[in-house]
Amino acid sequence: MVRNKNRPAYPRLCLAGSTTAALVLAVALAACSHQPQGTATQPRPAVPVLVGKVERTTFPVQLHAIGTVQAYSTVSVKAQVGGEVIGVHFHEGQEVAKGQLLFTIDPRPFQAALAQARANLAKTEAQAQLADADAKRWETMYKVHAASPQQYDQANSAAAALRATIAADKAAVQSAELNLQYTKIYSPIDGRAGNLNLNAGNIVKANGDTPMVVINQIKPVYVQFALPERDLDEIRRHLETDRSLAVVANPPNEPDKPSIGTLSFIDNTVDPTTGTIQFKGTFANQDERLWPGEFVDVTLTLERRPNTVVLPAQAVQSGQNGTYVFVVNPDLTVRVQPVKTGATLEGRTVIEQGLAGGETVVTDGQMLLVPGARVRIKQALETAAAS
Repeated sequence: MVRNKNRPAYPRLCLAGSTTAALVLAVALAACSHQPQGTATQPRPAVPVLVGKVERTTFPVQLHAIGTVQAYSTVSVKAQVGGEVIGVHFHEGQEVAKGQLLFTIDPRPFQAALAQARANLAKTEAQAQLADADAKRWETMYKVHAASPQQYDQANSAAAALRATIAADKAAVQSAELNLQYTKIYSPIDGRAGNLNLNAGNIVKANGDTPMVVINQIKPVYVQFALPERDLDEIRRHLETDRSLAVVANPPNEPDKPSIGTLSFIDNTVDPTTGTIQFKGTFANQDERLWPGEFVDVTLTLERRPNTVVLPAQAVQSGQNGTYVFVVNPDLTVRVQPVKTGATLEGRTVIEQGLAGGETVVTDGQMLLVPGARVRIKQALETAAAS
């Protein structure tokens, strides 16, 4: 058989192509086999973190609430007699002392009433003297049978009636004297006067609906606040050992200058709508920093626990199994330490169980950490860079 010379040799070209592909594959495998070993298992880089120290210190046990300042006592001054106000002897907002004259009401009508009452008393006393003398004469005549029993009894009755009239007239004189005294109105307490509701020339009614002025005693003052009923047992337990539990009030305009007082009142019932109990603290308030009606931040200190384990609050993390912290080991690796936390105050949290004090814990960067991870402490790096 004669082969056509012009026909392509396909089987031979296909064989050559297979050989070339095999060669390329072999070279590629050889190249892969010469890659550096261990690149896929290189250690992870250290995680930069911030850390803090676990310390043992004296830690205050405190309760917090929002309180309202109340005047120690409040008096609404009203007139006890009616008349024209002829004198106002203080200014609005002025501090007044107990016994200081505040108002004067026109005394002339009451002076006249007193004079009339005294005159009536004098008249009755004169009539009583005459009646007593008549009764003695009738008694003498009755003893010698010169007068009838009826005449004797009438004379004694007239004398006794006038004696009773004298007692009534004396009471009228005392009432008139008292009304005259009421024309001068004095402050019953030390305090600060409020709005003046009338001026000289106004007519005032006795025991009117509107007070002439309201006086608040603000040295000392009360601060009233509410706490949950669950705290009552602990508060009472501490009151048994310390009768003067400290109460601190921070005015909103000066939070860095707290006023210090003592717990002075616990209400005798729990509010059923809120489940809270009302408390009051008494403050001397000599600097008048606490003003009636304003809101303040209240802190009630129950005790100060010595040798308490505390750490920065931001170190505590929450998981499915409870709270935990990342503890930095001496080799700069971290481990997970479960903890039981207590109260938190000023950025520090009490650790009831899990730490002994002296440990170093991670306070920032926990999101990138796993147990056994290596860390680098950013505080140390920044300090070195600053140096």
